[in-house]
Amino acid sequence: MKLKRKSKVQETFSMASMTDVIFLLLIFFMVTSTLVVPSALKVTLPQSSQQASATPVTRITLDADQRYYISVGDSKDQEVIFEDLAEILASTIAQNPDMYVALYADESVPYKEVVRVLNIAVENNYKMVLATRPLKK
Repeated sequence: MKLKRKSKVQETFSMASMTDVIFLLLIFFMVTSTLVVPSALKVTLPQSSQQASATPVTRITLDADQRYYISVGDSKDQEVIFEDLAEILASTIAQNPDMYVALYADESVPYKEVVRVLNIAVENNYKMVLATRPLKK
């Protein structure tokens, strides 16, 4: 006795679920890629042959017009004056003593301005990192 199936097997493949998955992946990567940029300020960093990896928690940005910006963690860059920089760094170091302070200085900034920020770090024993871009070969 031969039994018949009540439902027939379809020979076509439905792409509807596949397109949903691809669309969700596209949205995911678009959203996460906007979080990769640490700073929206346009600063041309000096080039260096040696690159070190550190995870800075606090970023100090010094642009070509010699304006200071600071951001702690993932917060947005806020413009500050140089006189307030030491106080802001002291409060952030008090919250996380193991953090690094990264200095993003434009390559056109006079060396004197970079040294002023480095002096704050030396006087208070902060771990300081200078941000550079890799050399082009």
